[in-house]
Amino acid sequence: MSARRVLVTGGAGFIGSHVADAYLAQGWEVTVLDSLVHGRRENVPDGADFAELDIREPDAARLVREGRFDLVSHHAAQMDVRVSVSDPRFDAAVNVDGLLNILHVAHEAGVGRFLFVSSGGVVYGEPEVRPTPETSPKLPESPYGVTKLAGEQYLFYYHRVHGMEYAALRYANVYGPRQDPHGEAGVVAIFSTRLLRGEPLTVYGDGEQTRDYVYVGDVVSANMLLSEVSLPRARLLDDRGFNVGTGIETSVLELARHLGDAGATRAEIVHATARPGELRHSSLDASRLRALGWGPATHVRDGLHTTYDWIARNGTG
Repeated sequence: MSARRVLVTGGAGFIGSHVADAYLAQGWEVTVLDSLVHGRRENVPDGADFAELDIREPDAARLVREGRFDLVSHHAAQMDVRVSVSDPRFDAAVNVDGLLNILHVAHEAGVGRFLFVSSGGVVYGEPEVRPTPETSPKLPESPYGVTKLAGEQYLFYYHRVHGMEYAALRYANVYGPRQDPHGEAGVVAIFSTRLLRGEPLTVYGDGEQTRDYVYVGDVVSANMLLSEVSLPRARLLDDRGFNVGTGIETSVLELARHLGDAGATRAEIVHATARPGELRHSSLDASRLRALGWGPATHVRDGLHTTYDWIARNGTG
């Protein structure tokens, strides 16, 4: 039997490169597609083919059409909430048009399954229920959240009308080695870098705002599970949405303390004006994914120590 073939878009980035590593370790033939705008060439694992392309380009669609892929793992995205607010058309160009450039051709080429990285941190808005289950109202408060939700809607259409297999992974705030300052959990890299330089940490508002921090290794295991597991046909959008989080809330001040402990230093905090539109609290109920056999294995304290040590040795993207 020939090895299964997977395309990892955004596979030179923080999370995507860890996912590409895992596919290689399980014997898949891996192709990484990345524009290297935020990804790093050195993150592409040995043994993977690499295409330096933007997901909006015709050559990216051609790669999908001719690649004979069994699976597409779509991590490529415009991932900065602030960029989406300042330039929503650019955000949509990458996160909607770019997705469709890959997705439609994947459908035509008969790709067996499409894994889409959504965001549990933004699609629910400021939820009334925490930890938040997948069936909660979708009330995104940024263009980034809107485009992630739109991506899920497109996938649900291709599933319902054309029978395409897919799963949407609604990540909490992912952190870990290869962490960079961009995206929803970029504060881990920013704080770590400032601590290593002996600089104070800027905390916006009172620092009591909370997030659900999930370690990248646990996110990888969710990806591998959803690459293989049999899923019933979806009747509703949320039937194929899977929260990937711990259900535990960690405040910004707690985060600073954990990283200070990792560096054996006391974090000096400087408070700044709260940023308008920032969510106050977020945590995800991952019961649906747990029922399939997944569970987070890394405590936030341990994961932050590992991440801090990696940044101390390697720096950030």
